[in-house]
Amino acid sequence: MKDTNWGSPNSWNWNSVDTGPHRDLVGDLGEAVRNRSLHYGLYNSLYEWFNPLYLTDKKNGFKTQEFVMHKLLPELYNMVVRYRPDLIWSDGDWEAPDTYWNSTEFLAWLYNDSPVKDTIVTNDRWGAGCACKHGGYYNCEDKYTPGQLPKHKWEKCTSVDTLSWGYRRNMKMSELMDLPSIIEDLVRTVALGGNYLLNVGPTPDGMIPAVFEERLRGVGAWLQINGEAVYASKPWRVQTENTTVPVWYTSKGTSVYAIMITKPPKLTLLLLGPKTSAVTKVTLLGNPKPLPWSPVSPSGGLTVLLPELPYAPGQAWTLKLDGIL
Repeated sequence: MKDTNWGSPNSWNWNSVDTGPHRDLVGDLGEAVRNRSLHYGLYNSLYEWFNPLYLTDKKNGFKTQEFVMHKLLPELYNMVVRYRPDLIWSDGDWEAPDTYWNSTEFLAWLYNDSPVKDTIVTNDRWGAGCACKHGGYYNCEDKYTPGQLPKHKWEKCTSVDTLSWGYRRNMKMSELMDLPSIIEDLVRTVALGGNYLLNVGPTPDGMIPAVFEERLRGVGAWLQINGEAVYASKPWRVQTENTTVPVWYTSKGTSVYAIMITKPPKLTLLLLGPKTSAVTKVTLLGNPKPLPWSPVSPSGGLTVLLPELPYAPGQAWTLKLDGIL
């Protein structure tokens, strides 16, 4: 690796870059992910808390870039060329401006000249003050949830363990998100047009603790029934209402989905947002039989007669509304 001309990655000798002992594991993971038709994303922390080069730059008020030029940038460029990720989840940027990290130059190369220039997606953590302002999609801050439908694509990143992003041997059940809370969080995020990133902390040897596995399998079981309202969906003109119980809306094609995140106290559900028509049809996901309904007024709304709701992981149910405005 050259010691000069760090800002010109095309002039580097990539074969000399040492990716460490986990090189093959990262590559094997990427291959396994893509073999399952999933997108391959890589997390990268710009800073390292205790790296001597970084601490020196920090002491110098980030007027020097020894850490960036000799550690960060070589690894970033090599990560892209070697593993060709579909997504880079950048983090650890907030202590220094983007000029210190050389973010603008790296991103210009990433989107214009890199091997993944036509497919890559990035978040918004590329320097102090960039979050929620610049990026392919916005994280804004950990566990961020907007109060209304944002104008820019965003993502909520949260963790089953409410106190940590990593594994804790002393974690308590009371400190973990339960399944209904996770499902509600997921539904709210999707209704507001966001992606949902749910973190679990593996053990040092890479195992996922049973309590985290139980949560993830519960989310999967709920999505197996209700995923139609989540995958490839878009926000509807109304995102939420709370008449009978809290309801969040999503849409896909000509269908609208009303997701109840609490079981109604009676077998009727009042929805004021939809406008019915002569061909309106209401079904419960997981049960193809049409449900009886009646209009509330000429201007909109309907009352749905619900069946006895079956057990659902996360205690949330979805009505599919067709033929509405």
